[in-house]
Amino acid sequence: MAKGPEAFRTISEAATEIGVAQHVLRFWETRFSFIRPMKRAGGRRFYRPQDILILRGVQRLLHEEGYTIAGVQKLYREQGAARLASAGGDGNGFPSLDGSEAATQGPLTATPAGLKAALSSVLQELIEAKARLDEALKGGSA
Repeated sequence: MAKGPEAFRTISEAATEIGVAQHVLRFWETRFSFIRPMKRAGGRRFYRPQDILILRGVQRLLHEEGYTIAGVQKLYREQGAARLASAGGDGNGFPSLDGSEAATQGPLTATPAGLKAALSSVLQELIEAKARLDEALKGGSA
């Protein structure tokens, strides 16, 4: 039985769906900070629907459009994850997790490209700040 579009994918399923080997996905995790699958006990990776769209975008940019790794990193810094997802999807950005179409018309896809890039940049800064805070809190409780 096939998984639904909102189901999480294992690394094997994600690699098959994207059309690359599993070791390529692991390598991309080391090169692209925005590729962060959920990890369960034992380090098993699970990719969310948004992760799959971003991976498709990275695959397309690298293998079909001729971008370099540095080029994809720059594109992410300047235009954000929504741009990568749109390269891998149908242009609507991230899929809705509840199956509705409204989520694809949210603020990330309904705003001008410049504002979208600025918001994505701020979001990335907040994510990195949270990671630093989490790390500091871990160090303080040990």
